[in-house]
Amino acid sequence: MNYNNLPPLPQANASQATPYQSEWSLTTYMTKVMRKVYTKMFLGLLVTALTSWFVLNNETVLMTLVQSRGLLIGLCVAELALVFILSMAINKLSSPVATLLFYVYAVINGVTLTPIFLMYTMSSIALTFFVTAGVFLAMSIYGYTTKSDLTKFGTFMVMALIGLIVCTIINIFWANSVMDWIISFAGVIIFIGLTAWDTQKIKQMAQETDEMNAGKLATLGALSLYLDFINLFLYLLRFLGNRN
Repeated sequence: MNYNNLPPLPQANASQATPYQSEWSLTTYMTKVMRKVYTKMFLGLLVTALTSWFVLNNETVLMTLVQSRGLLIGLCVAELALVFILSMAINKLSSPVATLLFYVYAVINGVTLTPIFLMYTMSSIALTFFVTAGVFLAMSIYGYTTKSDLTKFGTFMVMALIGLIVCTIINIFWANSVMDWIISFAGVIIFIGLTAWDTQKIKQMAQETDEMNAGKLATLGALSLYLDFINLFLYLLRFLGNRN
């Protein structure tokens, strides 16, 4: 699931903005913030991958996870709670605490994603990862460099995402294979679009956020793009993955 409504961070007034704007150009400042966003996102993905690898190679932990549906549900609830806290209470958190919660989320997500390594071959997982990385990079570059305003497009993508979630829940009970393929295809398109929109939105927020809050923005941006990447990977895996 993706949460894309990033809350506004405190903005600097003109007198507050002048010092960093005089020391760096606005473009250089935005580049600095975006670098922090992508660094945190990459580290989050790395933490998730290492966590999945650890669980996969620890038979006791793996069997506990596979055999305990209650544990898996509890972890999913914890994930939702962490995303909610980061998204809605970011202004009440310090930057280090927000960053810590993001990495805790990455660890829990690594645990819940471990069953994927049991379902699909490692070669197809690796292929899907590189395809996802390529598509994500292309769309993120587009979102950062385009002169077009993607606001209306992004709003449509969020509405489509809500519809996707509803259809997914319905299909859990309906179990229609054709619907499952339609949902997967729609998921790929939606998260490709959201990647571009989220990137542009983070860039715009960087223009309005003072340096003091850049760390919080980097965490929020990293979380949003991390979710885009993970969801795009999962939907592409349904097309590219070979089951064991």
